[in-house]
Amino acid sequence: MIKILGKMRQFGAVWALLEEIRNENPHFITAELFVVLIRRFASSRMVKKAIEVFDEMPKYGCPQDEAVFGALLDALCKNGDVKEAALVFEEMKVRFKPTLKIFTSLLYGWCKEGKILEAKHVLIQMKEAGFEPDIVVYNNLLSGYVLGNKMGDAFYLLKEMRRKGIDPNACSYTIVIQGLCKADRMVEAMRVFDEMEKNGCQGDVLAYTTLISGFCKWGKLERAYELLDRMKTEGLVPNSLTYLHIMVAHEKKEELEKCLELIEEMRKIGCVPDAGIYNVVIRLACKLEEVKEAARVWDEMERSGFSPGVDSFIVMIHGFIAQGCLVEACEHFKEMVGRGLFCVPQYGVLKDLLNSLLRAEKLEMAKDVWSCIVSKGCELNVSAWTIWIHALFSKGQVKEACSYCMEMMDADLMPQPDTFAKLMKGLRKLYNRQIAAEITEKVRKMAADREITFKMYKRRGERDLKEKVKEKTDGRKRRARRRRWGSSRSRSGI
Repeated sequence: MIKILGKMRQFGAVWALLEEIRNENPHFITAELFVVLIRRFASSRMVKKAIEVFDEMPKYGCPQDEAVFGALLDALCKNGDVKEAALVFEEMKVRFKPTLKIFTSLLYGWCKEGKILEAKHVLIQMKEAGFEPDIVVYNNLLSGYVLGNKMGDAFYLLKEMRRKGIDPNACSYTIVIQGLCKADRMVEAMRVFDEMEKNGCQGDVLAYTTLISGFCKWGKLERAYELLDRMKTEGLVPNSLTYLHIMVAHEKKEELEKCLELIEEMRKIGCVPDAGIYNVVIRLACKLEEVKEAARVWDEMERSGFSPGVDSFIVMIHGFIAQGCLVEACEHFKEMVGRGLFCVPQYGVLKDLLNSLLRAEKLEMAKDVWSCIVSKGCELNVSAWTIWIHALFSKGQVKEACSYCMEMMDADLMPQPDTFAKLMKGLRKLYNRQIAAEITEKVRKMAADREITFKMYKRRGERDLKEKVKEKTDGRKRRARRRRWGSSRSRSGI
């Protein structure tokens, strides 16, 4: 139960449950429970709370020891809080004897951050404490060098490992290969791979996948296929990530048939295509205006038991919009909303859909889409309302735009100055001063409640109501100036 509540971040309920256990069944409280809590707080980046859990252990009759202390430092380091972990270590290393695991955790944390100097300092402390670096420590250092793009140091470390009698394993070589592939040094990457196999260390799926990814990015698809065949010959089964890199390369070349052939090949060897694979095919099919093929792959994905994610829906909706299939686009958008996948980052697809519907004079369909969002209880901010109001205004639906603006303000959301200015301009053309005055009064009141100035709104909006009168005055002044200039020119000509 504590694991479940911790995963749901219901930390208040966790503490209440611990109190109940302490009062009724204190023998159930173990160090393992506190380790679970420490890891949950650390993964939520709540460093002080994680340390507080460790400090509270004696209160619940559970002694603190090196194992729990090591778990605390490990959790902090793995979740990006190595600085705090280092401070805790310095404060408590007198109470708890440092272990190899503790030093390894700290070194991993610094290497993950790319802080090689700090990692080397931990290495010195480790040796002073009487611990010799093992393969895990060296692999962490290799990761740090690769992250900092210090490939020369990485190669030197490989030599030092051999000199000290520690043979690099598949993970060691793969880390170096990843760094070389990232830097587009594919010739050197293949040389390291060949050296790995020459030294009796067989390449694994990760090593092959890394090389295939590098050749695909380099535009050498034939080399990628050679490696794919080679790993099959050695009895290794490519995974979906291996095929994904090749598919993305085919996507760049707009080779849809090749992607479909790869999906069939995956099925033959028992490698199940995942959502990422299907997304590539759907995206490419939509790009090539093969919407029917995209819909077929979509249905196949759902039959395979994969639930389409946000990316899949956005790709599909954009594909339908591009082909003018607005009914299908609306259906997929409403399905996305119904599954609870619509949020702020998807406002772009909302804008495209609404504008496309209004351009096609499908006002009722656009209203239906908006009603779906509101009825499903989606959290709408000012940006979402602005998209809808501006879309209506741009298609001449000024009264509709004003109506939704009033609805937005009823939801205690204040329109932006440019929205206010647009509506005032539209209402001036319609000679509808009553609605303009009502909106202005509401905006003025909301500005006062929020203690912000109304000047920006007044400059950009109210002036539009008086523009007609100003035009007449300005017109008279311009004519007068022209007469004066004309008379002066005629006198100078004379």
